[in-house]
Amino acid sequence: MVKIRLKRFGSAKNACYRVVVQDSREPRDGKCIEELGTYQPIAAEENQITLKEDRVKYWLSVGAQPTDVVAKMMNKKGLAKNGQSK
Repeated sequence: MVKIRLKRFGSAKNACYRVVVQDSREPRDGKCIEELGTYQPIAAEENQITLKEDRVKYWLSVGAQPTDVVAKMMNKKGLAKNGQSK
């Protein structure tokens, strides 16, 4: 199953995350299919999340399932969970 989830990078106390499309059997920091954006929890509220919206919509349309955290981030950015924006 293909999932849209977070991949951690950065130093020990300065974590940042990439939003990636990845096979659910891969380890968290393993090989990914495509990078869709970033999440920087330390940054200012309006600069925390960056997403390639067209690619997110594509992956949702072909059946990729977002994790709970990524689904919340997509809702903040105005992307519908089921791949259809309204």
